[in-house]
Amino acid sequence: MSKKVRYTLEYPVRCSPAILYEFLSTSTGLQEWFADKVEDKDGRFSFAWNGSTEEAEVVESEENKSIRFHWLSSPKDEYFEFSIDKSEVTNQTILVINDFADKKEIKDQSQLWETQVKDLFHRLGN
Repeated sequence: MSKKVRYTLEYPVRCSPAILYEFLSTSTGLQEWFADKVEDKDGRFSFAWNGSTEEAEVVESEENKSIRFHWLSSPKDEYFEFSIDKSEVTNQTILVINDFADKKEIKDQSQLWETQVKDLFHRLGN
């Protein structure tokens, strides 16, 4: 099995970091755009898509800044993370996504994120 590599995606967002963080860190917010159904119990999230369920735990979070999830079925050093940054030039809010994939799957995974983020932007009114 090949080792997955980390890749980063960045999206400018027209909303406050506090509102964006709600969509990235709560089961209600994540269910709006990320998965069909999301449940959260004590920092452990259950994500459901088309009848299949994946579980992840929050391993790190800083309010209105970032949240890192670890899929329970993945190696310990792999995660997916949402960070909220500010452009020093434009003062615009930037959503930064860090994830892991096999090198040959990065393009497909990036397209999947693109679709998910479009749903998020729709919910945010972007």
